[in-house]
Amino acid sequence: MSDTKRPSRRDFLKSSSVAVAGATLAGGLSIARSAHAAGPDQIKVALIGCGGRGNGAAQNCLNVQDNVKIVAVADAFEHRVRGALNTFKDNERFEVPEERVFVGFDAYQKAIDCGVDMVILATPPGFRPIHYKAAAEAGKHVFMEKPCCVDAPGFRSLMETNKLVDEKGLKVGVGLQRHHQDSYIEGMKQIHDGALGKLMFLRAYWNGGAIWIRDRKGLADMLKREPTEMEYQMNNWYHFCWLCGDHIIEQHVHNLDVCNWAMSNDLTDPVHPVEAVGLGSRRHPYPGKAVGQIFDHHIVEFTYADGTKMFSQCAQIDGCQSNVSEAAHGTEGSSNCQARARGNDPYNQEHVDLVAAIRNDAKYHEGWFGAVSSMTAVLGRMATY
Repeated sequence: MSDTKRPSRRDFLKSSSVAVAGATLAGGLSIARSAHAAGPDQIKVALIGCGGRGNGAAQNCLNVQDNVKIVAVADAFEHRVRGALNTFKDNERFEVPEERVFVGFDAYQKAIDCGVDMVILATPPGFRPIHYKAAAEAGKHVFMEKPCCVDAPGFRSLMETNKLVDEKGLKVGVGLQRHHQDSYIEGMKQIHDGALGKLMFLRAYWNGGAIWIRDRKGLADMLKREPTEMEYQMNNWYHFCWLCGDHIIEQHVHNLDVCNWAMSNDLTDPVHPVEAVGLGSRRHPYPGKAVGQIFDHHIVEFTYADGTKMFSQCAQIDGCQSNVSEAAHGTEGSSNCQARARGNDPYNQEHVDLVAAIRNDAKYHEGWFGAVSSMTAVLGRMATY
């Protein structure tokens, strides 16, 4: 799409105009992959992180219908694991005895070490790099929810773990499900085949209403005691940067990822912006309730190495226009990045594809673009902050 030489992962953010400019994308794909046996007859899965998205990912995984079973659950909080056990109590492929129910900050490691083949990582994303590294070191296949990191140190950890994943021949899926949605797959093929000519600029939006919050009184009623500050923040993880990264990272990463995809012919070495300038702020969206640290809107202009611009908006403000979309504009036309109606269910399909790769020992590693798209969002947040 451009004659300009694309920067490698190592070049990401070297010329960035924001404070995270020093976060380089170290590491490349391993040329020699170690031998890895064909997948097991039964794939045993541990669910790590039993909140709403964790339970959703678990259901999507169980929908694969290919001798996949969830055999362990882990969460920092007792009420979360009990909620998951209750949600899936009637599912015959959810077989979790009490000895494989793990609670606490070290629960993730116990779940990884209990004899499973694959883990679903769905805790608040601030923990993702730590859990991903532990799973890879233990030789486990991984499905990890987006975003994959919330800051530059987490990103660098991801990239090191990605190299280990390649060396071990592990399979990694990331919850950026548009990569498994037929309409986007076909739309991206058209863009990469030159249907729009040379890309000139892209647009990305996730504008919607205010996000949930759990106040201290409600949390105390649930716990039957006053919560500690750690309990309060972890149960309101979306509102604290060390856990969530802000909604430009936690949510808008989907749209930023699509724009990176439009610019990238090779998702093992994805193209990414090298500069960002933006603005953002927060009004008081929850009258009478204490809030955390995040903004309620971000507006960012990203620049890729070849000069292509990406214009980004995300907001969580009630009563404003909603818009969740992407668009690519080239010298020969424009596209919403989709070739037709949605078609298949990408939330199920991403698990179907991951399990098939495990079964067939096919190369399958979404960790590279998952890390780069997450860091693209971090770049945008640092520009607005």
